[in-house]
Amino acid sequence: MQNPFNKTILFILTVLPFVTFAQIVPVDEETGNIMYREVVEEEGDKQDFFNRAVSWINEYYSNPVDVTKTRDPETGEIKGLHRLRLMNTLEDGTETPAGIVQYEFLLEFKEGRYRYTLTDFVLRQASKIPAEKWLDKEDPLYDVRYEDYLKQIDDFAMEWVTSLKEGMKPEVKSSDDNW
Repeated sequence: MQNPFNKTILFILTVLPFVTFAQIVPVDEETGNIMYREVVEEEGDKQDFFNRAVSWINEYYSNPVDVTKTRDPETGEIKGLHRLRLMNTLEDGTETPAGIVQYEFLLEFKEGRYRYTLTDFVLRQASKIPAEKWLDKEDPLYDVRYEDYLKQIDDFAMEWVTSLKEGMKPEVKSSDDNW
């Protein structure tokens, strides 16, 4: 009589190599690039969204004019380029700089909705290294710290998206009747 435990182990060993584990960051199926993109339904038109986005950018970034490369109210697009600092966490909990990752963002506006895209995450060094390289655990140069770097990118992107969505909400107009 076969042991059911052995069957389970055999099944796991047979199936496990074919299981794809969830990525830390979203990857576009067509390009293979890390990409955060969403269409957000919200009250407003193209001009409202454009104005809200400019206000949000001016609050979110310390140097908003340098960050935005395109601000076009006619097409309803804002394009930007910025950087985020990655950190290494040592065994004792101390953090040290790990590098600077550059990313691009695109904001697009239409009646009743807007779309954001965060993409082109690149480690800035003497030569640019796409962050997607950190997804390949089979690469002989793979470093276990890459998973933490991807997590830092994801944490940054999620905070960026949350802040954008809050900044894109219409202003609540208070009534002056309650004075």
